[in-house]
Amino acid sequence: MDSEPRVEIRDYSEAALRTVTSLPPGVVHLWWRSLEEPEREVQDCFALLSRDEQDRASRFRVDDARKNFILTRGTLRRLLAAYLREKPDELSFGLTKYGKPFLDGPPNAHFNDVRFNVSHAEGLALLGFARQREIGVDVERIRPELDTWKLAERFFSAHERSALKNLSGEELHSAFFRCWSRKEAYIKARGEGLSLPLSQFDVSIAPNESHALVATRPDATEAGRWVVRDLATTREYAAACAFSLKPEI
Repeated sequence: MDSEPRVEIRDYSEAALRTVTSLPPGVVHLWWRSLEEPEREVQDCFALLSRDEQDRASRFRVDDARKNFILTRGTLRRLLAAYLREKPDELSFGLTKYGKPFLDGPPNAHFNDVRFNVSHAEGLALLGFARQREIGVDVERIRPELDTWKLAERFFSAHERSALKNLSGEELHSAFFRCWSRKEAYIKARGEGLSLPLSQFDVSIAPNESHALVATRPDATEAGRWVVRDLATTREYAAACAFSLKPEI
């Protein structure tokens, strides 16, 4: 059986960035980043982006959405550059056929075995990094105004709906967003986008789960190849990460 990698969680800052030395194969690095930053930091991150990324940022009509995108992408570039000993503004990205970003660098292991994923909600970003294994992360702002049961009926599996049906109020909202963040993290780790239906796998809705992936269909053994776990955060958010157990050599 493949050993589970060690998960290290860090808060992003300039001082923390200077401590980055390597990304070993047996470790998953997760970084929290506040998106409540002064305009100077937004400008500094914007300067690191490619022309395409800058054009994409300019198309956001809502200032907060534009700011979140710029800070998250700029931070991604800084962290990848620190791991790879490269310059953040010189990194290039490609997209898989399902839209998952990857490093488009020289054809060598220095670039090709690094995997990453990012997510941001209102005011908070989560960035995940691993070597030789796929990774997905998700953070959600818990929104009490949403009709969570209606959304669950549309997107969740029968197993998940059954677990949610006896909950109500704040408990239902918390459980719904825990479930949603776990499912999103798994889908993003798999890198298959909406081609992987949300109803085709089950996650637990219980809090504080370190192995939340319950079942996968049609291949039941797929659940044993992945770890889906909660990430502790404030009561306003739900967050999860997912990563493959087996390294890709």
